Amino acid sequence: MEYPFLTAAAVWAVWNLITFGMMGIDKYKAEHGKWRVSEKALLLSAFLMGAVGSLAGSRIFHHKTKKLKFRICLPLALAVNAVAAVFFLYSLPAS
Repeated sequence: MEYPFLTAAAVWAVWNLITFGMMGIDKYKAEHGKWRVSEKALLLSAFLMGAVGSLAGSRIFHHKTKKLKFRICLPLALAVNAVAAVFFLYSLPAS
């Protein structure tokens, strides 16, 4: 693969759009009494490099902002994602 950074950045961006959408969909479903996305799925997606999208979705859609679990875990997921990103960047071959 010739451009590992660009490929990883594109995958990361798409994944974060998905996690952002998951928050919006769950908020919509909560307001309309429909089947919901589980909290486990929302948090797992955040810890699997989707924290930026999850945190942005939580803030923009005002979803899960009062739940202590999300107030602690989403910023923690962001920190874990940042550490993982730094390790990834330092593992790339020098150009």
